[in-house]
Amino acid sequence: MNIVVHYNATEHATNDLVILPSFSKSVKVKGKEETQLINTHWPKEVKDNFNAIAASRHYKGNTGEHFILHVGDTTVLLWGMGDKTKLDNEAIRRSAANLFKHVKDHHDEVSFVVDAIVKGNKLPETLEVFAEALHMTGYAYDKYMSKKATNKVKTWYFETKEKKAKAKACDKALETAKIIGDAIAFARDLVNDPPNHLDSVAYAKLIEKDTKNLKRVKYKHLGKPEMTKENMNLFLSVNAASSHDPRLVHLTYTPAKVTKNTKHICFVGKGLTFDTGGLSLKPSTSMVNMKFDMAGSATVYGAFRAAAMLQPNVKMTCILGITDNAVSETATKPDSIVKGRNGMTVEILNTDAEGRLVLADCLDYACDLKPDCIIDSATLTGACLMAFGNEVCGMMGNDPKLIEKIKKSAGAVNEYIWELPIIDEWRKDMKSPIADLKNIGSGGAGTAKAAAFLEYFIKNDISWAHLDIAGVGDSSKHLPYCPPKGASGLMIRTLTHFALNS
Repeated sequence: MNIVVHYNATEHATNDLVILPSFSKSVKVKGKEETQLINTHWPKEVKDNFNAIAASRHYKGNTGEHFILHVGDTTVLLWGMGDKTKLDNEAIRRSAANLFKHVKDHHDEVSFVVDAIVKGNKLPETLEVFAEALHMTGYAYDKYMSKKATNKVKTWYFETKEKKAKAKACDKALETAKIIGDAIAFARDLVNDPPNHLDSVAYAKLIEKDTKNLKRVKYKHLGKPEMTKENMNLFLSVNAASSHDPRLVHLTYTPAKVTKNTKHICFVGKGLTFDTGGLSLKPSTSMVNMKFDMAGSATVYGAFRAAAMLQPNVKMTCILGITDNAVSETATKPDSIVKGRNGMTVEILNTDAEGRLVLADCLDYACDLKPDCIIDSATLTGACLMAFGNEVCGMMGNDPKLIEKIKKSAGAVNEYIWELPIIDEWRKDMKSPIADLKNIGSGGAGTAKAAAFLEYFIKNDISWAHLDIAGVGDSSKHLPYCPPKGASGLMIRTLTHFALNS
């Protein structure tokens, strides 16, 4: 779908479908609350046609409410956006998503009259938010469907009375929206791919192929021999039963100008292409959807991809720890003690707490690169899903300033994130009486205790934040611009914003 701005609009870009936003206002009439339609921005001919229709008196412009009429040979859709005073970016994003679903199967061309929803001189920002929603909502995972998803709309116009002087800023906004939307779609595809197609080797090859289209990005990976030399025994213990070699994918983006003051961000992602639980086997009902256990890696790669295409003046590294957690006679056994890359020994009490073992060696590896900060993302704990549902990302870390920056980025793109503490009692609980550490706590506070375990693998006083996306990475129909089922792609926008503003 092409998205085009129609500047200095004195006539509509198409007569197939023109969309006019409507608003509502709550007022008191004779002591009673009533909702009134706000349509002062409508053209006179639209108002006249609207008022001539008897049923129009029922239309109030409430959120999602719609009304269709015809002006000459032009079909006009009046689209309710509710109280204009509450129309922030997220309200626009959600309204745009619902609007797209409403029209996508019925029209070849659509023109949205945008000026009424723009506050001040924020046309580029409004266009970016709206277009971002269109891209995210237009996603469909139909790779293995004989009947593909439909989207009849070929061109979406934004009509504005602004002159073309703003074209550069608006075009950049639309390009940014497309880059981020494409990155989210790519990440969603990775997460949604079935485990019999996306094993660790296939996953790494997809990333390698994709990075060839990214300027200033270099790809390399470590296989089992290289990881053995690196003493990544915790990571390898998870891979012990697999018929597929593990992969540690190491990506770098280097900006055009690098000085001693250039910041260096490192993203780390858990990439379990499928998690059976190992010998601590999951029940069958809990094993369904465990292809999603690599969503953390897809999230950081999506952010890395989008940011690299937008060319920030910051160095970025992206580390993806990719394997599956299988069952065979060579599987790691509960009660095993394994030495990690950093020299610490870990008593493995539960092989289903495997993601932290992969991350542990990846984080230690990342620390040796001496970045200014490390942000890891993982579908790490069911406890996070229980605490925050599918709506909120759990965050923990060792640097309040870094945590605050990530919170600001989440707020800027309207994604929800909540910080949990890591306290000394939980750090102590992750210690083993017969090894340096154990991979599960004694019960309770599962999300934060997992982070407390990971913290032992952060060195050199490097700022670090851990994002547990166990809930938020999975779409559950709560956001109109996310699929009804499958990967959400949430937190990619947060991390992209963070990278672009570092």
